[in-house]
Amino acid sequence: MRSVYSPAAEMPAGVSMRAPVPAALRSAARSGLHLRNASFHTHRPSVVAPAAAKDLEPTSASSNGAPKNNGVQFTKLSTTAVHGGERGGRPRVADALTTPIVQTSTYHFRNTAELIEYNEGRFDSYEYGRYGNPTAQACENKIKALEGAEDCLVSASGMNAVTSMLLSLVPAGGHIVTTSDCYWRTRQFMQNFLPKMNIGVSVIKPNDLEALQEALDKHSVTLFFSESPTNPYLRCVDILAISRLCHAKGAFVCVDSTFATPINTRALELGADLVLHSATKYLAGHNDVLAGALCGKKELVEKVREFHHIMGGVVDPHAAYLLLRGLKTLELRVTRHNASAMEIARRLESHPKVVRVWYPGLESHPDHAIAKRQMSGFGGVVSFETRGGLNECISFIDNVKLPYIAPSLGGVESLIEMPAVQSYWGFGPERRAQIGIKENLIRFSIGVEDVEDIWADLVQALEYVP
Repeated sequence: MRSVYSPAAEMPAGVSMRAPVPAALRSAARSGLHLRNASFHTHRPSVVAPAAAKDLEPTSASSNGAPKNNGVQFTKLSTTAVHGGERGGRPRVADALTTPIVQTSTYHFRNTAELIEYNEGRFDSYEYGRYGNPTAQACENKIKALEGAEDCLVSASGMNAVTSMLLSLVPAGGHIVTTSDCYWRTRQFMQNFLPKMNIGVSVIKPNDLEALQEALDKHSVTLFFSESPTNPYLRCVDILAISRLCHAKGAFVCVDSTFATPINTRALELGADLVLHSATKYLAGHNDVLAGALCGKKELVEKVREFHHIMGGVVDPHAAYLLLRGLKTLELRVTRHNASAMEIARRLESHPKVVRVWYPGLESHPDHAIAKRQMSGFGGVVSFETRGGLNECISFIDNVKLPYIAPSLGGVESLIEMPAVQSYWGFGPERRAQIGIKENLIRFSIGVEDVEDIWADLVQALEYVP
């Protein structure tokens, strides 16, 4: 949206507005004032009088997008989730409390002189939908604030975010180090497609620092990439130690923090250069939108943004609006997910028909010490193995009543799946065994339902396991 909308002309006779529109604001609306961010007022100081600027910008944003109010910095993540990225620099339309959906594919200019000013950086606006959108930028600013990042790029999906990052930052002849426990589509892209571009890939076990050092010594490594926690065994990599090793060799570090969220892990503060999210999951939180996000060092995000502008993969404005709405309750939801998952994991570990539970909050998890050191909460996903094999596990899955049998995670509804069937069925049992996907493994994304209802349903379903 490039102008301020005044509804006065459309109001029926005899109906007054809540407050009159200031004269300077009416003038700005007629002129087609662009309202992308606060820097506009330094680019075009003559267009809006100071009083109007104050009306348009009731508060300001800090350099990292965290909200300020009357000079007070809000430092708590719950407050940042609600206000970050929205209290300064976004379009103000009819006094709307929520950021509007700017549903347009392109933007227009008043004349050629204005377009030239835009091209030369003296007029702050948008040009074309593939290059930016005010609703999407509000999402980027909020995620940037939550992660404490220098920059953020929101895209159409988590896979778009990861593939765009890899293709734009790793050159031909470069090398990637990743971990064995990893979302299979990410691993598929790395191991099947990147070698066609003369990009090498080393796969190491999570937290095998000796193997990492060996790869760094042997190859010209551009990037280390890992989820933390990983999918589906919830392995947690030592971000601080890995970052130190990689930076000493000139490699940068990207952590997929989808399972953790910025509420549970501050990956950038631990040394990572980039943090990636499938925003479809916890950030959006309602199983109703696809989106991805990449944030971190500005120079790296800008390289990805340039590539992203060429390839497309932009987030739809309505999807950005849904993501923005979901982010407002992120801290509330993740706190509930953490508490419920911890309780369910403890109870499952003592159940006679469960042979193993994978949850980083449990002392039995191989990375519990690392998780305890770098996480403030352990997330809402619990993976566990039932007694028996594939058929016994199917008996359990087919008798749960509360969770949906579905892929994905991080929403308000509980979702449950067998990775061997849901994602890896086409691999066959031998190949699944080779890559560590057990036939009796269950991944359970715990929603925000009452924990006692969740547990009661699991208990009754486990009765069907011989």
